[in-house]
Amino acid sequence: MLKRIRQTLDLRCERGVTVIEMLVVIIIIGILLAIAVPAYLGFRDRTANNTAKSNLRAALPAATAYYQDNATYKGMQSTDLLAIDPGISSTLTVASAGKSSFCLTDTVDGRTWSMAGPDPSNADFHDGADCS
Repeated sequence: MLKRIRQTLDLRCERGVTVIEMLVVIIIIGILLAIAVPAYLGFRDRTANNTAKSNLRAALPAATAYYQDNATYKGMQSTDLLAIDPGISSTLTVASAGKSSFCLTDTVDGRTWSMAGPDPSNADFHDGADCS
């Protein structure tokens, strides 16, 4: 027993990690990062796109209510939509508003989407600040 204690305390008996073992660990971490980082960035972009589209869809009832009150979309501003429905996105803007149509835009994490109304379908969402 005493001999074993002396052996563990002996400095000549030290064991450590070799350079090869460290290189293997660094390579494994590098491979995992190479897989994880692009997946995370793609996830962030998809989330920003879907959030902006959802914000635009949520503003449709407020735009419809504005039209019912004024019989036109002309003069519609984002503050008018927020007054009708305080729950819509504060980053939502009205790009254009005519007598019978409008264009709303929203930006989330640097991703801007626009939507033409009054009766948008999925095809009416556009990547960018204009509805064309």
